[in-house]
Amino acid sequence: MANNFGLTKVDKHTILVVDDSVENLQLLSALLRDDYKIKVAKNGKKAIELVQKDPAIDLVLMDVMMPEMDGYTACQILKSDEVTAQVPIIFLTALNEASDETKGFDIGGADFISKPFNAQVVKARIRTHLDLQEERKKADRLLRYLLPNTVIQELKTNGSYT
Repeated sequence: MANNFGLTKVDKHTILVVDDSVENLQLLSALLRDDYKIKVAKNGKKAIELVQKDPAIDLVLMDVMMPEMDGYTACQILKSDEVTAQVPIIFLTALNEASDETKGFDIGGADFISKPFNAQVVKARIRTHLDLQEERKKADRLLRYLLPNTVIQELKTNGSYT
């Protein structure tokens, strides 16, 4: 039997939808539930708790303006944690200035969609980022298979191998 380096078909991806509006949570859940497992959170603080607790979360779709903790702050915290840093975060927000979008990318966001949104665009961007995430995981597994642990450790520590 050939080694496939752990490159097997994945079950339904899990998406965490984060928004303080119940209507938006319901709308996005209805839009995505046929294709994905959906979890919801009403603020950035709860989003962090869920992502840190549940490694099955593959992508976060997050509003920016929320009570308790905004989406930008939640993104910064998730991106600073080695365990959650690789989870793609797509901002979905009423903010539509170029500076808002730039800030989202600068702090580690994978994409930025302004409300009101087009359902097909949201689905396409989610699919694109999940596909990219899967390719990164495949490449990582392949490198782990091919490279000695000492090289992998040095790459993680120094960002290069000498």
